[in-house]
Amino acid sequence: MTDQTTAAGASNASSLLRRILAQGRYESVTAIRNGEQLLISLILPLMALFAVVWSGMLDGPGVRGVDVAVPGILALAVLSSAFTGQGIATGFDRRYGVLAYLSTTPLGPIGLVLGKACAVLAVLLLQVVVIGGAGLLLGWQPEVTGLLWAVLFLILGAGSFTALGLFIAGTARPEATLALTNLLWVLLGAVGGAAFPVPGHSWLSMVAAYLPSAALGDGLRAALGSGALDVGALLILTGWGILATAGALKWFKWR
Repeated sequence: MTDQTTAAGASNASSLLRRILAQGRYESVTAIRNGEQLLISLILPLMALFAVVWSGMLDGPGVRGVDVAVPGILALAVLSSAFTGQGIATGFDRRYGVLAYLSTTPLGPIGLVLGKACAVLAVLLLQVVVIGGAGLLLGWQPEVTGLLWAVLFLILGAGSFTALGLFIAGTARPEATLALTNLLWVLLGAVGGAAFPVPGHSWLSMVAAYLPSAALGDGLRAALGSGALDVGALLILTGWGILATAGALKWFKWR
């Protein structure tokens, strides 16, 4: 009986994993084929990268602008796919009853959330390849010793901003989710420390220092610029991820 129970449990776990991967594949293909999400996830970050590098706005004494720009644009890409893209898609899935239906299937609520997480990671991998490749063509020279820390920040950032996006999508109306996630994408990217370092010694820098966007941007800039681990940024981003996940689990509404 014990062997049969163990075998049944393993079979169920394997079946759930296949369903999660299938849902993740479906969500990934849908996101890539969606023109609006493709614009937010790839086109706008690439346009921002070329604009920043060609304008020379981040160049300084002993500082190459491209080396500062690429990590920031990667942070912006995380916001695009994990926060804005997932928030908008989930908000309208909730409005049209897709979430309520999927939550009653064998996939279940947990499988649905994990499937979305797989989709975010798949799109993020595409973003890293495209944006990183464009950066290398523009002369970007990342610090190889910091690649492991960069991957850590990318995964943690994807998880934290996915949770934030799901929290908003699960508590607000779809129209409000659309407006709020797009507005926050602009604000967090432009002045929230994601795409650009926030100038020090100002009230804005003091506020931005505790935002998940600044933590992600600073962590990637430190990792890819000098190979260092920004422990403070790591703790702040982890804290936001825990709070956002707890909030989404507590207040998310499937209908």
